[in-house]
Amino acid sequence: MIYRYKVNKVPPSNNKFIGRNARWQYQAVKKEWSELIRYSCRPLPKNPINKAVVQITYYFPTRIRHDPDNYSGKMILDGLTAAKIIVDDSFDHISLFLRANVDKNNPRTEIEITEVDEIV
Repeated sequence: MIYRYKVNKVPPSNNKFIGRNARWQYQAVKKEWSELIRYSCRPLPKNPINKAVVQITYYFPTRIRHDPDNYSGKMILDGLTAAKIIVDDSFDHISLFLRANVDKNNPRTEIEITEVDEIV
């Protein structure tokens, strides 16, 4: 089974928080993304997906250089786990792929989750 979800925002870069004294700001943004995932990702699977290939595609509003490691998907994966869409976001349960495109008029994050029998 394949689940496709869309969130009408792009998460902030990890650079916004790493190496800064922004613990509370990070927690607030992480909570916001957990709620966005919970409300945007419908329909839910009947049971959390045990093993999946997760592809996250960011549609940025500009062609500014974006590094994949700064958009690792942490807030999204944590949100998918909290919403009980996936069992866990560890290597035992998911393979993760990140992509990026530009859409000046409609920045967003698209999440595709493919249920698989084994993680390779």
